[in-house]
Amino acid sequence: MNEARFLPVAEVGRLARSVLDAVGTVVVGKREALELVLSGILAGGHVLLEDLPGLGKTLTARSFAQALGLDFRRLQFTPDLLPADVTGSFLYDQRNGDFAFRAGPVFTNLLLADEINRTPPKTQSALLEAMQEKQVSVEGVTYRLDPPFHVLATANPIEYEGTYPLPEAQLDRFLLRVSFGYPLPEEEWDILRRRISRRREEAVLEPVVDAATLLAMQAALEEVVVEDSIGRYIVALTAATREHPSVLVGASPRGSLALLLLARARAALAGRDYVIPEDVKEVAAPALAHRITLRPEMWLRRTDPSFVVSEVLERTPAPASGALPSYAATTGLA
Repeated sequence: MNEARFLPVAEVGRLARSVLDAVGTVVVGKREALELVLSGILAGGHVLLEDLPGLGKTLTARSFAQALGLDFRRLQFTPDLLPADVTGSFLYDQRNGDFAFRAGPVFTNLLLADEINRTPPKTQSALLEAMQEKQVSVEGVTYRLDPPFHVLATANPIEYEGTYPLPEAQLDRFLLRVSFGYPLPEEEWDILRRRISRRREEAVLEPVVDAATLLAMQAALEEVVVEDSIGRYIVALTAATREHPSVLVGASPRGSLALLLLARARAALAGRDYVIPEDVKEVAAPALAHRITLRPEMWLRRTDPSFVVSEVLERTPAPASGALPSYAATTGLA
């Protein structure tokens, strides 16, 4: 375990691409979206999969859990779901004459929170504590969640009846939001062809890494260099969302942090130990769009916040500097 913590960034990239190749044998034709999901996991965050029903959100979560060698649980969120159904509860043990804690499904490595917007705010807040603090509180007792812990939550954007929209505070806890979209005709036929050849419904993947190796991969991202101009570019992009005329509330500093973490993960996926502007651009919309609140008139026009990010990217000049970061002297990079 201690040796694995010293994985070089190039090895992280190789392992990550192997994981993507494995998941790609089941989830067809969505390499870019899969790279974003894995980037979110490598960056240590949680991912919101928002798309139409039947486009592979659940399959993606299960496939990543298998390829990463993680314990996986799926929780279907419904209007009658209680916080205790997520975190667990105390049950009376007649043999011991005392109450014993029964852990809920949140005690896992990768939790699929299916249709998270179908459950009441009180239950959403119970999951929020687990996502943010990596712990749950039940009857005044706090229980830590073992790392790695990641939530992949799904939401169907067209089903508004009977749903509870996620508040901005909870949306902000998701490192990024990813959509898959419909497959191309050839990709859809490939899905059918693979199902025919598999001769069973469920696809099972062999683990490429395990939980300890994933933690080592996440730790290695701290070695990915972010030059000063790149950091200032990230801040400029986030700040520009707050000044856009169509925006009521722009992205918070947590959005800047998300850009930083995801850009590092993208660099590692490419086998690089340094971030370039293109890394930031590729993750800008997934990292920032769900953190933006549009003005009411824009909402009535069904405008997507991602268009704000696109305009901000066009208007904000990208850096072109080869200088080392100012913190190089203190981190041994110089």
